[in-house]
Amino acid sequence: MAKTLTRPATDESLGMFRDQFRRFLEREFTPNLARWEEAGIVDRGFWLKMGEAGYLCPSVPEEHGGLGLDFRYNAVLNEELSYAGSTDTVTLQSDITIGYMQNHATGAQKAKYLPRMVTGELIVAIAMTEPGAGSDLQGVRTTAVREGDEYVVNGSKTYITNGQNADLIIVVAKTNPQEGAKGTSLILVEADRAGFSRGRNLDKIGQFSSDTSELFFSDVRVPVANCLGLENRGFVVLMNELVQERLSISISAQSAAQRAFDEAVAFTKERTAFGQKVFQFQNTRFTLADLSAKLQVGWAHLDWAIQRHVEGKLTAAEASASKLWHTETQWEIMDAALQLHGGAGYMNEYAIAKLWRDARVRRIYGGSSEIMKELVSRSI
Repeated sequence: MAKTLTRPATDESLGMFRDQFRRFLEREFTPNLARWEEAGIVDRGFWLKMGEAGYLCPSVPEEHGGLGLDFRYNAVLNEELSYAGSTDTVTLQSDITIGYMQNHATGAQKAKYLPRMVTGELIVAIAMTEPGAGSDLQGVRTTAVREGDEYVVNGSKTYITNGQNADLIIVVAKTNPQEGAKGTSLILVEADRAGFSRGRNLDKIGQFSSDTSELFFSDVRVPVANCLGLENRGFVVLMNELVQERLSISISAQSAAQRAFDEAVAFTKERTAFGQKVFQFQNTRFTLADLSAKLQVGWAHLDWAIQRHVEGKLTAAEASASKLWHTETQWEIMDAALQLHGGAGYMNEYAIAKLWRDARVRRIYGGSSEIMKELVSRSI
């Protein structure tokens, strides 16, 4: 990712942070990636090393054990992780679930959970999707019925990232089912609660090292104090936090697309066909030129969006447009990069095969491309 170091939004502090984290990944991530892909899960030891080095949830204030940094530092971590081939596991904690906890938790909840999220001792998942409710969060059927000073949670969730590792789950549930979206709340469920169980680690076509799971709630009792934010106001919280989630996915997509492009350049400059390097064919050079232009535009847009988000100005429509463009463009670049590898691109021994597989889901999760178009169209 050498070219990204000259981006206008990069200053000396960010550059040093990037260099240090890149060296960390070379030591602790890359040598273990194949093993995690085979196991279907990232070792908790890596989470703890990330926390010890200060690379988890950098936005958490110092009073709760964090570094108190702005989202630009999250972006650096995301870019480097995605470029190295990480699935969206650690990023889910640093960019997504942490936002819910920082922005909507009570003082007691923050004191209890934030320090351990920073150290990696507490892994947090968010459970939105259900077998019958995907991008349409209003269709959630999981319930949290209040009985005295407790909620009784019943339902099931699926496709939950960090589902096997999670110690705490932010559960999207209906506390007032008759009110539809207006009756939605976010309930914190600890994984050691009676009635909570995990299903299988799901067999996916990509993102193998991400522990994506089914979760089940059968009369799980939690105190009313475990409500995150106001009761029956969960849908508003979800809509607010989806801005950062969709920006985060945009960053992952852009960085992974850059890696795919770099792999294609290296391969075509090395591989020979018909007596010359594949790179020398006009079709190859023109294809790479087109992809390079799209990447240039993508990085410029991300710098704009990240800065706008740091200033608190990025709108839901802008974040949706960002996710739409970056994930769709990522797929275009991934597919073209694999094509330039020829038959080698279909072989798992080449990095492009993993990058291509992992990319496909980004057009689906966090809101599908079709939903993004619907959301953007409402702002026109």
